[in-house]
Amino acid sequence: MNNVIESNKLSSNNSELVRDSVRTVIFASMIGTAIEFFDFYAYGTAAAAYFPKVFFPEVTPTIATLLSLLTFGVAFVARPLGSFVFGHFGDKIGRKKTLVVSLLLMGLATFLIGVLPSYHALGLAAIVLLCTCRFIQGIGLGGEWSGAALVATENAPEDRRALYGAFPELGAPLGFFLSNGLFFVLESWLTPAQMIAFGWRVPFLASAFLVVVGLWVRARMQETPLFRLAQAKQQVTKSPLLTVFKTSWRQIIQGTLIVAVTYTLFYTLATWSLTYATTNLGFSNREYLFLLMGAIIVFAVLIVFASKLADKFGRRRVLLTSSAALVVFSLLFPYLLQGQRNFLGAAAFLVIGFTLMGVAFGPVGAVLPELFKTEVRYSGAGISYNLAAILGAAFAPTIATWLANTWGIKSVGLYLAVMAIACFVALLTVRETKNVDFTK
Repeated sequence: MNNVIESNKLSSNNSELVRDSVRTVIFASMIGTAIEFFDFYAYGTAAAAYFPKVFFPEVTPTIATLLSLLTFGVAFVARPLGSFVFGHFGDKIGRKKTLVVSLLLMGLATFLIGVLPSYHALGLAAIVLLCTCRFIQGIGLGGEWSGAALVATENAPEDRRALYGAFPELGAPLGFFLSNGLFFVLESWLTPAQMIAFGWRVPFLASAFLVVVGLWVRARMQETPLFRLAQAKQQVTKSPLLTVFKTSWRQIIQGTLIVAVTYTLFYTLATWSLTYATTNLGFSNREYLFLLMGAIIVFAVLIVFASKLADKFGRRRVLLTSSAALVVFSLLFPYLLQGQRNFLGAAAFLVIGFTLMGVAFGPVGAVLPELFKTEVRYSGAGISYNLAAILGAAFAPTIATWLANTWGIKSVGLYLAVMAIACFVALLTVRETKNVDFTK
């Protein structure tokens, strides 16, 4: 298999293990997270702009938006369950098989959302089906990111783990760009009535193509060298979940708090601000999506840049800097979102926000796996990441919308600042992981 063999090999305890090629690692780790974020961005956009009318047409617009955004949080609640299931099997039978199943489950649920009947066609049952599909989607997503991060970092040279860990992180801006780009094109060609009738379904149906590509790529990769090494040394645990909670509960808490702020920041930037800008600042959905797509390029560049800095100066130093900067941004950004159709202020809000998002998110792909030993790495990284999703994002758009409506936009900034401070404190309790022995 010429795509698998590469000249560099991993050497540990007198054993040489062949790694996947860099190209295979990039695609295998990035494709799943690209689909993950494509699905979530599509849902976030639809939940903000279309689901209030499709699934909650009989209540006031404000309540409909809040209820719609609550369904957005259902998948986040399901994600820890997915991390338990897929983490268990990922640490027991391997990363590759587990990632294939998680991708298939995630893709199937997303496709089914695209064919659901509306409230007018099925009544309350339509909402129940929407939440059910969202829950199943969350279970599949629960095993995706952590497995992709392990595929990347367990194939990486020791001095480039953060850079390799950026591969799955780059799936975030890629999925965002594809999803919002598709919505932008659809809204350019279809009328608002057509978008509500059928246009919103297209991104969910189109995700099936990405899933097929992802399954093809992952079928071609091999098991990670560090997991094969653990198998050879008989260091694979039979009860990963029991072991990780018994030996690594501190790392789970630390990892959760470190990652949670990135979720809060992202969904403040990408989901809440879209709703706020189109309902309070005079922007059309299409106009604001255009601004978002421009800012997401900055996000992608900063992911790579911050990861390279983390390899050079250490993960802790980079993340402490980003969390401190986020506190400042949180207190100042409300002044940028003032006035009607203030394109300059909105663009500054998005560019600065996604710059800080890239710095905060890039090194995470290395930090979470490095907190845990090989035998529980899938479980530990997955549980931390998905608990962070609940804490930082499950209801972030809903909370931010409620805060803005009740106490004004400055309260949204205070909410984000609290999450950034929690991240900063957690980082103070973590030792630098740059030079940990990743084979253990």
